[in-house]
This record gives sequence, C-alpha cells and structure tokens, in this order.
Amino acid sequence: MLCVGLTTVDVSQVVAEFPAPGAKVRSLAVDLAPGGPAANAARAVVALGHRAVLLTALGDRFGPVARELLAGVEAHDLGVGGPPVSAVVVRERDGERTVVSRDAADFTPTGEVDARHVRAADVLLLDGHLGPLALAAARLARAAGVPVVLDAGSWKPVLDDLLPLVDVAACAAGFPLSAPELHARGVPLVVRTAGPAPVTWSRRGVTGRVPVPAVAARDTNGAGDVWHGALAVAVARGLRVAAAIRWANAAAGVRVRNTARDWVAELARWREGG
Repeated sequence: MLCVGLTTVDVSQVVAEFPAPGAKVRSLAVDLAPGGPAANAARAVVALGHRAVLLTALGDRFGPVARELLAGVEAHDLGVGGPPVSAVVVRERDGERTVVSRDAADFTPTGEVDARHVRAADVLLLDGHLGPLALAAARLARAAGVPVVLDAGSWKPVLDDLLPLVDVAACAAGFPLSAPELHARGVPLVVRTAGPAPVTWSRRGVTGRVPVPAVAARDTNGAGDVWHGALAVAVARGLRVAAAIRWANAAAGVRVRNTARDWVAELARWREGG
C-alpha cells in the first residue's frame, strides 16, 4: 500500500467538557501521537497486516518525533513545512473531538514521487493534501494500472485535476460534490460516510447502503482515517463493495472505542482475532 499525504504530530487532551472561550480546564489525560489522514491510514494499514509506504512531509523541527511515532510505517520525507502540530481536545463522555491544525498550509515539495513505490503498490491511497505529490503519484498509478483511492474529506484545489484519475472516492458527509457530480468527473465508485449513519455507495447506476455498527465511543479523532486505510486494504484484497465497507466500518469502530494511545494495538488484535 502506498499512502501519500499529510502527517501531523497530535497533542491530544481528554476533558470532561470542552472549555468555554477564555476558560482553562485541567485535562483527564494527555497523549502524543501521529496524526493526519494519510499517516493515520498508513498506521491502520500496518495494524491490519499490510505493508504501508508513506510519502509525506516530515520536516526538520518535529520530523524526528513524527518518524519515531510512525513505527511500522516506511515513511519518506518529500517536503518542508511539516509536520504541523495539531491540538486535539477529546470529550470523555462521548469521544467527540475538536482539532486545530495548520494542515499542509506551509508545504513545499523538496522531492519527487519515485515511480518504483507506485509500481510496487497494490493500491494508492491519497488524502488530497500535498497536492503536487498526490497528482504525480496518481498519474503514475494510472499508467501502472494501480487503483487509486481518495480520502475526500474536504475540497482541495488539486481535486480538479486529481478526480479524473481516481477509482474510488470515499467522501465525508460534508464533501461538496454529489455522487452524480463525481461520476461525471470520471470517478467510477463513490462512497459517502456520515458518522453513525449508514454508509452509501454508487457505481454504474447501482447504489447501496451499509449500516454502521453502534459502539461506545471513547475517541473519534482519526476514525475516518482508519476507515479509509481499512477500505484501501479491502480494495487491495478484492472484496466486493458492500463487504469492503462493512470491514472498514468495523475497523473504524475499533478506533472509536479506544484511545489515541491504544487503538493501533487493539486494531492489530482485532485483525488477528478474525
């Protein structure tokens, strides 16, 4: 699996209630972990028993920290301006989170995508961040016949050029383009998540809905990233659409019911348990 996109360093604080503006609260727990859609997806891919190569921007200031935290992921640093530090606050009673981050606002590429990484991949997973790298990787994947899965969490300028190269667009509820609009731009399979609501999908005029199992939420931060990583693994394994979504739903459920510190190990145990 080749993942291309954002890495952050997340400082995560658990609180009883979100603070009011101007207020200070004492956290119940604190953790330091990798973040970013591509990085979290890569960590999920490894936990699910698949090799993950990550093309990202680690930078100098926090790069060594991020690289150490990305244990098990083969990370390649191709840019400066990263990784940004994200401030994450998680509400204990329901796992709801709020995040403040620079994302890839300061990114400048310093290296090129190695075609060998693309040709060796069974799936290319993009989060739309680090636009020049994403577009270069997608063009190489199209030439090599490697399926491209897009984590379409929000609109990014590169998507005008990227969407015609995408095989699976996995969209968040708030993504601005509808399934017909994405199909018109050349995307064969469109999947849309909506939190605890059923996941919907559309391909060649056929549509479907897959329920999301209810779980007791402890931390929802990065749940979508884990979902996308699991979906990409399912695509690599050739699962049918509904089965792939069910598996991704279950993997994301493992993330939601665990904390930032323990979800990777728990996901690996879940996979080993069948």
